[in-house]
Amino acid sequence: MNIVLLGIVVYVLCQLLIGVFMTRRVKTEADYLLAGRGIGLGLGSFTVFATWFGAETCIGAAGSIYENGLAGGSADPFGYAACLLFMALVFAVPLWKRGLTTFADLFHSRYSPGVERLAVLMLAPTSVMWAGAQIRGFGQVLAASSELEVEIAVSAAAAVVILYTAYGGMMADVMTDFVQGIALILGLAVLFFVVMQAGGMAALQRVEPEKLQLFGGTAQPWWTTLEAWAIPICGSVFSQELVARVLCSRSSGVARNACLVGGGMYLAVGLIPVAIGLAGVSLMPGLEHPEQLLPRLAQQHLGTLAYILFAGALISAVLSTVDSALLAASALVAHNLLMPLKPHLGETAKVRLSRSMVALFGFVAYVLALTAEGVHDLVEEASAFGSAGVFVAAVFALSGRWGGAASAYAALVAGMATWIAGAHVLELDAPYLVSLLAALGAYVLTALFHRRPH
Repeated sequence: MNIVLLGIVVYVLCQLLIGVFMTRRVKTEADYLLAGRGIGLGLGSFTVFATWFGAETCIGAAGSIYENGLAGGSADPFGYAACLLFMALVFAVPLWKRGLTTFADLFHSRYSPGVERLAVLMLAPTSVMWAGAQIRGFGQVLAASSELEVEIAVSAAAAVVILYTAYGGMMADVMTDFVQGIALILGLAVLFFVVMQAGGMAALQRVEPEKLQLFGGTAQPWWTTLEAWAIPICGSVFSQELVARVLCSRSSGVARNACLVGGGMYLAVGLIPVAIGLAGVSLMPGLEHPEQLLPRLAQQHLGTLAYILFAGALISAVLSTVDSALLAASALVAHNLLMPLKPHLGETAKVRLSRSMVALFGFVAYVLALTAEGVHDLVEEASAFGSAGVFVAAVFALSGRWGGAASAYAALVAGMATWIAGAHVLELDAPYLVSLLAALGAYVLTALFHRRPH
C-alpha cells in the first residue's frame, strides 16, 4: 500500500470513528433520522453544504465542464445552487411547520396513505441512485490515488460507505458534515491556488469563447437549455436528503437561513471545480476519464502530505453525501412503508430496521456505481426519476387544499410514465419538461373532473 492510499485509509477511519461515537446519542427514530430536531444555524448551514457538495460537484462537474465547457455546469454547481435558494425562499418554512418525519409524510397527511406509498416508491430509488453516484466518485478518487482498478476501488468505497452509514444517524451525519465541510473548503482552496500558479490562470485566458456559454449557446434549442436547468431545480428541491435538513432544524427561521447560507457556500466553493475544469483542457489534454481531472491535478501539483489532506477531504465529503442519500432511502422505506405494518414497534426496533435498510440500499447503490457510465449520468438520472409528479403534487399540497388523492395519483403516474417514455423510448430532447407538463395537466384535469356535479 503506497503512502497516499495509507493516508486516505487513516483519514477515512477517523471519520468512521466520529460516526460510531455519535451513535451513542441515538435512542429513538427521531434521533436517528432527524437528530432530535435540534440543529442550529451553524451546523445546519454546513450540513446543507456538505450534503449537497459531493462527488458530482467535484468529480462530475469538473469532468463535465472539461468536456462541454461552462454549459456542462448547468446542473452542478449552478442548477443545484438555484435549487437550494428555491427551497430556502419558497418551501423551507411551510415544510418545517408541518412537523413531518419524512417528506412522504406530507402525502399521507394531505392526500392519503396510498399516495404516500406511491411517492415512496418514486423517491427512494432517487436517493439510491444519488448514493451510487457518490460511491462511484469515491472509487474514482481511490483509483486516481493508487494503482487500484476503478472497479476494485468502487468496491472498497462501497464497503466503507455502507459501514459508515449503518452506524451513523442524522446527528453523526451533521457533526461529520461540519468537520468535512471545513476540510473540503480548505483542500479545494489549496488546490485552486496551486493549479492557478502552475499555469491554470494562463489556461483560463486561452479558453475558447464557445466554452463560456453557460446556457448552451445559440445553436442549442431553448427547451434543451430549460431542460438542463429544470432537472436539478425541480427534480431535487423535494429530495428527502434536503427536506431532512429542513425538518431537523430547531426552528423555521433556521431551516430557511441554513438553506440560504449553505446554498451560498455551495455556489462559492463549486466555482473552484468550474475554473479547474475549464483550465484542465489545456493543463491535461486528452484525458480518457475526465472525471479523474481533479484528483490527477492534485496528485501532480500537490506534495504528498497536501495531497493526502485534499483526497481525504474530498472523500469525507463524498461519505457525508452518501450517508445522507442512504439514510434518506432508509427513512422513506422503513418509516413510510414497513413501520405502518407494525404500528406497535418499539423505538429500538425502529432504529434497527432503519439501519438494516441502509445496508440493503447500500448494496444496491454499489451495483449502480459499477454499471453506470459516469457520476454525472447517475446524478442526472437520479434527479429526473419520477420527480416531475412528486414536484407537482408537493407544490399543490403545500399551497392549499385544491385537488385530492385522485389528482395526486394522476400527477405521480403521468409524470413517471411520460418521463420514462420520453427519455428511454421516444428519446425526446426535453423529456423532463414534457413530464412536468403532463403531471401538471393530469393533476389539474383530475381536480376539475372531481369538482363537477355528477
